[in-house]
Amino acid sequence: MRPMELDGVRIEIVQADITALPVDAVVNAANNHFWMGGGVAGAIKRAGGGDIETEAMSLGPVSVGEAVVTRAGTLHARYVIHAAVMGQDRVTTSAIIARATRSSLERADELGVGSVAFPAFGTGVGGCPPSEAARAMMGAMSDFIRTERPASLRSVVLALFSEESRNAFERALGELK
Repeated sequence: MRPMELDGVRIEIVQADITALPVDAVVNAANNHFWMGGGVAGAIKRAGGGDIETEAMSLGPVSVGEAVVTRAGTLHARYVIHAAVMGQDRVTTSAIIARATRSSLERADELGVGSVAFPAFGTGVGGCPPSEAARAMMGAMSDFIRTERPASLRSVVLALFSEESRNAFERALGELK
C-alpha cells in the first residue's frame, strides 16, 4: 500500500525490523514497569543495549496508557518512546492501545522529532487481534494529527512483523480516507 498523507503527516506501513529504521524515535510496546523481556521490547534492548531498559525502569511504574522517553543507546534512532500498552497482567484492550498511541505521539511532539516508528501495539503478549489494534492505533493517530496539528512530526512509520498485522493495518489506514 502506498503511504498516505494526513494533514501534512505521512503515514507508511512496512514489514520491517523497527530497530533498523532510520527514524528519530522508535516506540516500544511496553508494560507499565518498563522491563524489557521479549517481543519488540526485547528486540530494542538487544539492538540498542541494556541501558535503555535501565533508564526506562527508573521512570516507572506509570499508569497503563502512558508513555515515557529514554535515550536510544546504539539504535539508529535518537529516542525510544516506551508506551505502557499493558500492566503486570499482560492484558490489553483497544482503549488502552488508543491511549498509549496518543501518549506516544504527544511525547514525540514534545521532543520535536520529525519521524517516529511504531510496532503493532498489544498484538503479541497482549493478545489483541491485529485488526482491533490497527483500528485503535489508526483512530488515535488520525485524531491526534487532526486535532493537535503536531509542529515537527512529518512521518509515522508502522513497522510490522507479520503479514497478518500488515494487512490489518493497511485496511485500517484505508478506512481513514
